[in-house]
Amino acid sequence: MAEPHKTFSNIRVLVFDLDGTLIDSSHDLARAVNVARARCDLGPLSHAQVMTFIGNGARELVRRGISFESGVASDAQIELALGHFRDHYARHLLDQTRPYPGVREALDIFARETAGPSRILAVLTNKPLRFTRPILDGLGLAPYFRFIYGEDSFPAKKPDPVGLLSILRDTRTAPREAMLIGDSDIDVRTARNAGVWACGVSYGLSSSQLAACPPDLMLDSLLQLPAHLD
Repeated sequence: MAEPHKTFSNIRVLVFDLDGTLIDSSHDLARAVNVARARCDLGPLSHAQVMTFIGNGARELVRRGISFESGVASDAQIELALGHFRDHYARHLLDQTRPYPGVREALDIFARETAGPSRILAVLTNKPLRFTRPILDGLGLAPYFRFIYGEDSFPAKKPDPVGLLSILRDTRTAPREAMLIGDSDIDVRTARNAGVWACGVSYGLSSSQLAACPPDLMLDSLLQLPAHLD
């Protein structure tokens, strides 16, 4: 639930998670996981079950997808299934994937800001760049962001803070002048590890995780975010 009484001063940099925060990619991801399972002679999983696997990158998504029944999968099985997943997903990135309601409108607000220096917007996701950039380009969202980073942009992915710290360094921004917006405990832990503010969204793919890892601010829509920033 949104917290209208909370405000954050001097935020210069906003860093957004992708899946579950900016875009609802759940149906295309679930379809790709089930295609990979079918190629491995496994039956389909429910959409809800696949959604619990998202957040730690493509390899972990596939590993959990193919080891759901047994609890284990060899490296060879994972790599084979990952190849099937990538082949299918690369051809179906935008079949059903769309921005969440309010996302484009909120980004427009930040793009139109004229009072003071404009805020720097970035994307930091555990999704590979080979999928991230075409999705943002295809949805017309890429121009809003100065930086777009994926799981393969740095030596480690979220919740390791290396990517977030790189953004702070490149923009000469102090940690308390930045906010990471995401839908999962991974995003909150990343923000904490870098010393920046954490903002959660209630509508995302992994938002149920946030009860156990509370952010500094919780929103029901990205359209509520500008009102919380001075």
